[in-house]
Amino acid sequence: MQVLTAMILAAFVGYGGAWYMGLLEGNFALLLFLATLVTGLYWLAEKFYFLPRRKQAALDLEKASELRLAELKKMGITQVDQVVPDAQARLLMQPWWLDWTAGLFPVIVAVFLLRSFLFEPFKIPSGSMIPTLLVGDLILVNKFHYGVRLPVLNTKITDGTPPQRGDVMVFRYPPKPSLDYIKRVVGVPGDEVAYINKRLTVNGKVIDTTALPDFFDEDQMRYFKQFEEKLGDKPHRLLNDDDRPAFVQGADDFAFRKNCQYSVEGVVCKVPEGQYFMMGDNRDNSLDSRYWGFVPDKNIVGKAFFVWMNFGSLKRIGAFN
Repeated sequence: MQVLTAMILAAFVGYGGAWYMGLLEGNFALLLFLATLVTGLYWLAEKFYFLPRRKQAALDLEKASELRLAELKKMGITQVDQVVPDAQARLLMQPWWLDWTAGLFPVIVAVFLLRSFLFEPFKIPSGSMIPTLLVGDLILVNKFHYGVRLPVLNTKITDGTPPQRGDVMVFRYPPKPSLDYIKRVVGVPGDEVAYINKRLTVNGKVIDTTALPDFFDEDQMRYFKQFEEKLGDKPHRLLNDDDRPAFVQGADDFAFRKNCQYSVEGVVCKVPEGQYFMMGDNRDNSLDSRYWGFVPDKNIVGKAFFVWMNFGSLKRIGAFN
């Protein structure tokens, strides 16, 4: 078992190392599921096989010691060093290969259940959601709001609340589902979304914006025009860059592309059933549905709702719209 366990642990370490070095495309959900499965099997083996055997061995040692003491007493020897307690403690001790498997199972299964069905942490890697979310924000994503899904398979098993316009949603990037993206829901199934000359229209209604003081982007060391927009029940902020044209350049050939009409002024899309139109709040610096198309319901990960840490600015901690 020691050799087998060493090989299993080496496989996990090798997979993680290759992923970290970019030699392969990792899948953390699958890795965590396999870790839970493997450590769970070891935990069951420890509980129902290995631990009872160690306890029996310790009991047998105690009985053998009692018989030996009785024989020595018959021979008139009463002063004998007692080494049995130390020997029993060594017998009952978990070997390293169980300590690193069965011993880790409670922690791993707790993380697996929490991450799969309740809340999952993410780190914001880019500025596409500025000013709502900044690079380096560590956020929490509600995994059950839109319905509980089976881990790895991502199959929905409960309905939950359908995504609403204005939600900040994490989803699997349609062109490459192994990547997680975060954008704002702008269009739900059946909506006609138009982004013409940097003005958003949904179902023929222009979404009103209110000018705010310019936003200073510390990474680019420049100011951007900032507005407040209301999609759904709560307002949010967005940025526009006067130096960027409204024209959508380099749109991919995505599924349902025939539902979109592109022009020099922007794009108009009819959102298909079971699909969502997503945009970043940093409107002129966001690779979103304008470029790669719609997000299918099966790609939804969860609703982002809270910044739990930003090591560069603790004042970032809190809920957001």
